Amino acid sequence: MTENQAPINVKHVAIAGNIGAGKTTLCTQLGKHFGWDVHYESTDNNPYLSDFYLDMQRWSFNLQIYFLHNRYSQILGIHQGDITVVQDRTIYEDAYIFAPNLHDMGLMTTRDFENYTSLFKTMTSQIQPPDLLIYLRASIPTLVNHIQSRGRDYEGSMSLRSTLRKTPRT
Repeated sequence: MTENQAPINVKHVAIAGNIGAGKTTLCTQLGKHFGWDVHYESTDNNPYLSDFYLDMQRWSFNLQIYFLHNRYSQILGIHQGDITVVQDRTIYEDAYIFAPNLHDMGLMTTRDFENYTSLFKTMTSQIQPPDLLIYLRASIPTLVNHIQSRGRDYEGSMSLRSTLRKTPRT
């Protein structure tokens, strides 16, 4: 493999990690370096995100369904295409980290969590996992610094340190 040559037979690269870990930055750099398309996490046009940060209990299920649908649609497009795509955040992080945490914290009802989980299992039975998964890990102070420096209004309303401590960091 030469310096700017992508790995052979890699069609779907996914970047995982905590909020503020640098997923979007890495996606952008990989896209530029290898000439890959980048599918970013849908934060700018997400109709639930601001509401979620204002009232997590009310909007947690809606937000998770929105992300599930969005990431599933991205994956279908990746599988149907013939180019390499790097994806900012995976469908698996929502189902195995975020939705369970919301449920465990009492911010998503058991009925909604079970409905979400059932839908996730149905959807993921029809797709393949990424060819390559890159996990980014950072300390809590680094994550907080990154989140605060990007200045997204809706992120300012959450208690960053307590939220990040509740998110598993493997």
